[in-house]
Amino acid sequence: MWVYVGKRMTECPVCVWRCVHGGEESDSSQTPADLCSPSVLLLLSERGRSRMSAPLSSSSGLEVLLSTLQSAGDVESTLNIINVLDELLSAGTDRRILYMIRKGGSEALLSALVNTGRSFTPNYSVLLPLLHLLVKVGHRDRRIGVKAEDAGAVLLTLSLLRHNISNPRRAAACLWVLQVFSSSVSTANLIGENHGLDVIYRLIPPYTSKHLHTIKAAITAFAALLSTKANVSAAVSKGYVSGLLQLYEDWFMTDCQHEATVICHALLRCLHQVSHSTAGRQAVFSQGGLRLLYQSTQTCALSKGGECLLEAAVQLMRKCLPKTPLPLTSDRSVYTFALPGGSHDTPEINMAPDESSEDEEDEEDEEPDSRDDDDDLETDLNKLRLRPDPDRPKELLVQYSQLCPELSHDFQDLDLSSESGDSSSSSDEELVLPAHSSRRDRRRSRDQSSAGSHSETDGQTPDFHSHRNFLSNSPSFRSIVKETREDAPPGDGGSDQEEEGAEDSAHSTMIDRLLERHGACIPHHDPRLYLSAASKTRSIPGFSILAFPDFWGHLPPTGHEAMAPRGPHIQRLKVFQDIRRFLNTDDIINQVVFDLEDSSVPCPSDSLRFYSKFESGNLRKAVQVRRNEYDLILNADTNCSQHTQWFYFEVSNMQPVVPYRFNVINCEKTNSQFNYGMQPVLYSVRAALEGRPQWVRTGDDVCYYRNHFCSSRGRRTSTFYTLTFTVTFKHHEDVCYIAYHYPYTYSTLKAHLKQLQRCVDPSSVFFRQQVLCETLKGNSCPLVTITACPSSRSWRDLHQLRNRPCIVLTARVHPGESNASWVMKGSLEFLCSSDPVAQSLREAFIFKIIPMLNPDGVINGMSRCDLIGEDLNRQWCKPDPSLCPTIYHTKGFLYYLNSIGRTPQVFCDYHGHSRKKNVFLYGCSVKETLWQSGSAVDTVGLKEDPGYRTIPKTLDRIAPAFSFNSCNYLVEKSRSSTARVVVWREIGVLRSYTMESTYNGCDQGIHKGLQTGSRELQEMGMKFCQSLLSVTKDSRALYNKKLIHHIDLDDNVLDHKSHNCFEDDEPPCVEEIEFSADCPPLHGDDLDSDVDRNMAGAEEDEEEDFLFPNRTRQSSTCNGTASGQILS
Repeated sequence: MWVYVGKRMTECPVCVWRCVHGGEESDSSQTPADLCSPSVLLLLSERGRSRMSAPLSSSSGLEVLLSTLQSAGDVESTLNIINVLDELLSAGTDRRILYMIRKGGSEALLSALVNTGRSFTPNYSVLLPLLHLLVKVGHRDRRIGVKAEDAGAVLLTLSLLRHNISNPRRAAACLWVLQVFSSSVSTANLIGENHGLDVIYRLIPPYTSKHLHTIKAAITAFAALLSTKANVSAAVSKGYVSGLLQLYEDWFMTDCQHEATVICHALLRCLHQVSHSTAGRQAVFSQGGLRLLYQSTQTCALSKGGECLLEAAVQLMRKCLPKTPLPLTSDRSVYTFALPGGSHDTPEINMAPDESSEDEEDEEDEEPDSRDDDDDLETDLNKLRLRPDPDRPKELLVQYSQLCPELSHDFQDLDLSSESGDSSSSSDEELVLPAHSSRRDRRRSRDQSSAGSHSETDGQTPDFHSHRNFLSNSPSFRSIVKETREDAPPGDGGSDQEEEGAEDSAHSTMIDRLLERHGACIPHHDPRLYLSAASKTRSIPGFSILAFPDFWGHLPPTGHEAMAPRGPHIQRLKVFQDIRRFLNTDDIINQVVFDLEDSSVPCPSDSLRFYSKFESGNLRKAVQVRRNEYDLILNADTNCSQHTQWFYFEVSNMQPVVPYRFNVINCEKTNSQFNYGMQPVLYSVRAALEGRPQWVRTGDDVCYYRNHFCSSRGRRTSTFYTLTFTVTFKHHEDVCYIAYHYPYTYSTLKAHLKQLQRCVDPSSVFFRQQVLCETLKGNSCPLVTITACPSSRSWRDLHQLRNRPCIVLTARVHPGESNASWVMKGSLEFLCSSDPVAQSLREAFIFKIIPMLNPDGVINGMSRCDLIGEDLNRQWCKPDPSLCPTIYHTKGFLYYLNSIGRTPQVFCDYHGHSRKKNVFLYGCSVKETLWQSGSAVDTVGLKEDPGYRTIPKTLDRIAPAFSFNSCNYLVEKSRSSTARVVVWREIGVLRSYTMESTYNGCDQGIHKGLQTGSRELQEMGMKFCQSLLSVTKDSRALYNKKLIHHIDLDDNVLDHKSHNCFEDDEPPCVEEIEFSADCPPLHGDDLDSDVDRNMAGAEEDEEEDFLFPNRTRQSSTCNGTASGQILS
């Protein structure tokens, strides 16, 4: 049977139903009566009879209904259509509503509203369901406000509200429509300009048990209007903020049974909207809102019914806390360095970073949280495949031939055991490459850089003595070292005999007694060697103090350390304590007890004592906030005002079994593994002297969140985060050291290399330490060559040695990533060991290792940069030989190896990662980059060696801490100047990697749930070296029966599924790190549900003269505080 519906002839009624559904299919077994309600059948039959002569059209059934709704002249037809649409949309999902919006549903409803509402006596039997339907459709239409303005429905609805204040159901419907319209800024402003704010504000009464759904509708509509700056400004100027606070106080304090929680939450939502502007936040604070909210949250915390208000109130307090400048004279680092070239003015580095620049501060591999990741992928095939021209003439590469001594050494006497180190070692004081500035210029630069800081003690003999009576009952230790400064820089000349003499002169009687009495015995660590190395280390302030852990050494803890459990709502508790600073200052001390810039700052006798002026130390200022609570401020990287993450400081004068809270208040990263079980590390001098020289994880109630501090001056964007943790010290009169992660200093590296040089078997291991170049501050950058000595001087054995492929390993380009140095330590010790796998690797490869690319940054306690205030891992494209010598010469050395046909088979740069768990690799792949980016380039014809996956797959089998699924091989535009990408693209190294090691621990394998210690990091360095067997020319070496039992291979290879590398490894933190932009939603609070309840309610028998009573009345209270005034 065919009928006409509107202007379209169609089947009745099933086809009309399908047309209304946008083509959705129904079960063929159902009858028309099953599919269509009686109202639908009645409407269709009526419209069919009235339009039997209409021509055939291509309109859908929905379009017919909407067209009819706009042109319907009789009440019955309009009401039937509204009921049909409501029934159809209520039965389905949002998909139906969105389909209706695309077909002009919003415009049709607005037109019907205007036509119906403009009459002198509107018919509310039609108008009320029309308003309800408009709310359901409109709040899913992003342009509903603009459409309403065009249709003239905005002011009409406001007028209807004015005329129906005495009718709760009609008022609620009008309020919801105005709320929906206010999604548009212009519409919200239009309503505000026509006194809509005043009308709606007067509808919000003090506490009452009547008409709660209408009161809630008024508050939510008011909150929607406050989404614009103009309306917030008007609300502030009219005193509505104070009124909202009084209303919240009245409703909260009077609602004994928590029946009006939705009203309190809606009022908090209004205040959240107000707090988006500076004037609004100031108004909330000045009107006592912070105290009111704090008191109410303490009450909420004691009752189950108030729990749902807690998060909204806490977030509001966090936003309204006044911005407090850091107590610093300047954001700039305490340390400055005059750049080479005669310029004495320190450049302003990144003084006004924008949001995008902050993303670039993350680790080489850390992906920004908010970025269209695919847009960052390199899709230019020429840039991915074509190798750019070298950045320097080939003639300059000849100088690097000296860095390959194994190629020219004649091995005349292979019985080297009786020699002190002719062929297996050389002095680390030997400068191989010529400097690019004169010695006089370097000395002038060093002298200028130390001006205004602490003078260096050039030309003096090392003098070691105790800062305190170390051999007394107190185990306090601070060994003062006056640094040796010869006229020649460290790289010029020198011999083993001179170094031994320096060591002998440095050993004081006290140090000898100390070592004799307590007998430090750390593998590959000699305190005397450390003293000698430290005396030659050049720092900006001229460090004269040694940190005891670096001098004495570190042993890994005997057991594993589990990730710290996070207590429920621990961040909320810390925020409450921070807010109480502003509300109750009775116990606030706020006294500076340590200042790196002012050594004369007095320290009270009952306060902790801090110190950080030693190698790799970083603590700029300590402020005693309360008796056992301290705010700590970190020093920015030299020559800039950013990059505050790494900390390392000494603390003493503590009382045992007393919890001390430490707040590092100027952290910059948006998230941290401290929110996921990571803890700082602590070293106790007393424990070390008792035979436990260990860095151990420490700290309770650890969390990381955004705070209210801002830059003291100079930067537009200054968002800081607090790392807070509580430490309970075990010993009285102890001296402890606390650090971000296990420290590993430059002097430790130099002493370690010297120790390895002494320990290797020169008859089998070719170990040569050379100086790649000098840093800006005049410290040497070591380069180590490790390979196997030939078994004889025969041509065949020498030929085999000189044709071994090269492996290049680098580390510590970012000074704060000390875990990279521990991984490198594991690699070095393994390669120098007598392990059969290590022997096979030495026979197969020549290892070129640069264990510390940024010595100056490490020495001066920086987090990310070099002395020029720049990230060295962003300088690889065109490194400046004067400003970035280590990167310039490392790249030049790689160019040299490539030019002589010895392109490294593997290049790996060791890093640390602060926001992910496990250890993983980042490599480079053309195909995977194009696939991930969705590029239109046809990759079928592209040939690419898949060998870049060999090492990650091997590590996945042998290294417990390694995660294959966290690896990726994408080439990002923002990483185009990093070591990994440049070495792959310009040098042509297929296996060019960044290896990232977590600061925290693992979420997989046998180490799951455990924090990574120095033992596990060193093991990872060993495992990486073992994985190199998989790229040997003779792959049988991997399965050699003599070697197989030395490598823990798992026969069950993991199923390596494709992995989106941009996904965060961590779920969202259990508590909100940032300030919440909007009020956290109330569970079960839904606009559609409110509308349905309003539609189902019966009409009142008679209208009230006044819907709301006098708002100035005083209400009785049951929550302990009288209403009518803000808590004070």
